[in-house]
Amino acid sequence: MTKEVITISKEDYLKAILEAESEGQTVISSTLAHWLSVSPPAVTMALKRLKRDGYVEVKPDGIVRLTPKGKQTAYHTARRHHLIERMLSEMFGMDWYRVHDEAERLEHAVSPAFEAKLIEKLGEKGTCPHGNSVLPESPEQLRKRGLVPLFDAAENVRYAVSCLHERDPKLLVFLHRSGIGPNARVQLQARNYDETVTVQTPSGTITLGRPAAERVWVKRMKR
Repeated sequence: MTKEVITISKEDYLKAILEAESEGQTVISSTLAHWLSVSPPAVTMALKRLKRDGYVEVKPDGIVRLTPKGKQTAYHTARRHHLIERMLSEMFGMDWYRVHDEAERLEHAVSPAFEAKLIEKLGEKGTCPHGNSVLPESPEQLRKRGLVPLFDAAENVRYAVSCLHERDPKLLVFLHRSGIGPNARVQLQARNYDETVTVQTPSGTITLGRPAAERVWVKRMKR
């Protein structure tokens, strides 16, 4: 029996659905169009192929769900991405805010043999340079661990950055330049009328908009 060959495009779609589901989002066509920066007609055609091949189900209300086959395939892609990020950071010293884009390009080229070697070298339980596990945690899961978005942090209390949303490379570079990165010590100084926050970082005082501040998860530091 010939092993089914899955295309890079299919892997990208399946991983995007898995990540969105893991974050507690309802996945519809517009979600995928936004996440993958493709047109709605392209998403429609891709979902038809994925449904035909048994990777997804599309409900009458338009909600997209992974089948067991689709979930398994998506998880393997997500794990390769995670391992490559760790390899680039832990073994080659690449900056944390650069590894996501590089891993996006390399994740499709990893053979099972190389993946096994990465697991042997790095282990399966570590977090990526952004503080995330293989699958992103939902906001509810993060809060259960005592984390809050930086936007919701108490004022004038010391926090440490625990994890960051990593899909937007421009956001990661912006946060890095602002002094916000994994394990950075931060303190929210004020919430402003325009839904920005004033934050003290190791690099100085900065102003963050709500979209950015909600993508940085922090944990209160013990005195």
